[in-house]
Formats: sequence, structure tokens, C-alpha cells
Amino acid sequence: MRQIIIIGSGPAGFTAAIYAARANLKPLLIASSVEAGGELMNTTEVENYPGFPDGIQGPELMSKMQEQAERFGTEVVYDDVTELELSGDTKTITLGSGEKHEALSVIFATGSAYRKLGLDDEERLSGRGVSWCATCDGFFFKEKTIAVIGGGDSAMEEATFLTRFASKVYVVHRKDTLRASKIMQERAFANPKIEFLWNSQVVGITGTDAVDGLVLRNTVSGDETLLPLGGIFVAIGNDPRTHLVHTKLDLTPEGTIAVAGRSSKTSQTGVFAAGDVIDPTYRQAVTAAASGTVAALDAEHYLASLPENLLASAGEPALA
Repeated sequence: MRQIIIIGSGPAGFTAAIYAARANLKPLLIASSVEAGGELMNTTEVENYPGFPDGIQGPELMSKMQEQAERFGTEVVYDDVTELELSGDTKTITLGSGEKHEALSVIFATGSAYRKLGLDDEERLSGRGVSWCATCDGFFFKEKTIAVIGGGDSAMEEATFLTRFASKVYVVHRKDTLRASKIMQERAFANPKIEFLWNSQVVGITGTDAVDGLVLRNTVSGDETLLPLGGIFVAIGNDPRTHLVHTKLDLTPEGTIAVAGRSSKTSQTGVFAAGDVIDPTYRQAVTAAASGTVAALDAEHYLASLPENLLASAGEPALA
């Protein structure tokens, strides 16, 4: 029995682990078996995280967070949660390996997942010209013409990064203005390898064994055109990873986990949530980390309110 289990290994999860471990709660952090580290593992230069004036690579930042959490006594397990039992004083987490872990409190910090276009050929051509991660796959598109779909900061970052490899990068956006921050727009506009296709919606992906083009529909005229190219990168946003708690915790209209006010308290006593999984608006590494702090402190206060005999049962970490 544990005092606390943290599900998720992004900035929110590891920050919660740092605080919980320093409070001597001996947290167990469950990281994904294939996506450990969260979205920052798929980014290049992180320029806006405090304390790194020259910037830092996303994977390096997450490595440092994990090192710090483990330094204070966090135990990290690389596996996927398949089932949760969150009612009652004791929470039970079942992993893909079949192992079950019990805890008196849980912090849910599973982040968000890449949003997809929803086209028939998107999944079929995944890994064969369709990607959601420029830093993962950009190297494979040397001297090719490619497209980035989206108009936010992520799309501008992906497009700018991909100019290191591609001969030309189209940015395809459904509107005639971007929602990206001013600095990200300026960088993209100044890059001679990037060309913007405004008022354009992707309605088809062509190619038999690999991507060879996009079918675009003009959102003003309705005309459709074929754009020949060798790959596409989808950067149209993210959705919170809440599938494990759809029937167990209250959700907001945006699909995030509902919490009480500025706290991390969910609809289930002893269960807390942090990071992108509760944030439909900001979704920044620094706000996720701050949210993880809140969750750890809320969990610590909750545990302190429990009867001594219940706390005594969580004295030794063990498999259920």
C-alpha cells in the first residue's frame, strides 16, 4: 500500500513527484511504456521555461525533472495503466503487466494526445508520410516537399524545425490568419522555405504505399486542388487523455477533468488532477509544473487529514 501514486510523467507528474517525495510520501510514478516524458519529449528547443536563459531541449528538461524526482525517493515504473478503482479509501491501479498497486491518494497527470484529422487514409499512411512529431520524423524527409497542417504555435514550431531537412514546407491553414504567438509567426514568415496556403482545408491524403499528395478544399470558394508532396505533419492541437476516468471522474464541457476552483481536487475524494488534463487553455510546461505542485500539496493535506490507522496501512510500498 502506498500513500500516493502519480499517473503521468510530464512536467505535472514529475513536479508532483518532487513535492510528494520531499514530503516523505514515497510516491510511485507510473510512466507510459511508450510515451514517457510527455509532449516535451517531442519538442526541440524550449525557450520559455524559467531558469534556462539559453533554452533547453525538451527531452533534456524532462530527464532533469525525472532525475530530481528520483533523487528525493520517487519510484518510477514504465508501464501503462489499464484500469482504475478510485472509490473508497483505497485506490487500486492495474497495469498492463497485470500488477495491481494500491494507494490512499492518486494524482492523475496524463497530459494530452495529438489531435488527428480524422481522414480515412490518415491511419493507413501513418509512418509512411503522415506524422504528428517533427522532431521524431523530420530526418526522414530530407530534400522533400512537405506540409504542416495547423495555425498555432505548435504548427509554426514544426514548420520552422522541418526546414532543416525539407526543401520546401507548406503551412496549410483553414483560415486567413494564424492563432500562433507573434514571435512564432514572425519566425515562420521570415523563413524562405515556408509558404502559407490560406483558407485551405485538408479533405484527402493520396498515396498507395506512401504519401504523395494532399487534396485541399478552399474554404471560401469550395474548389478542390491536389497538392503533390512527400509528407505531412499534423499539428492541429491536442485532446486531454481522460479515457481511463470517463465514468469515474466528472469532466468539463471541454473534456478535461473537472476540479474544484483553483485546487486539484476532483469529484472523487482522494483523487487529484494536474497539468494539461485539467487545462484546456494554456497548456504550457510551466503551468503544468505549477499545477503538479498544487496537486502534490492538496494530496499531502488530504493524507494528513486521514485517521492514523489508515495511514499506518500505507507504511510499506507493496504490490496489492
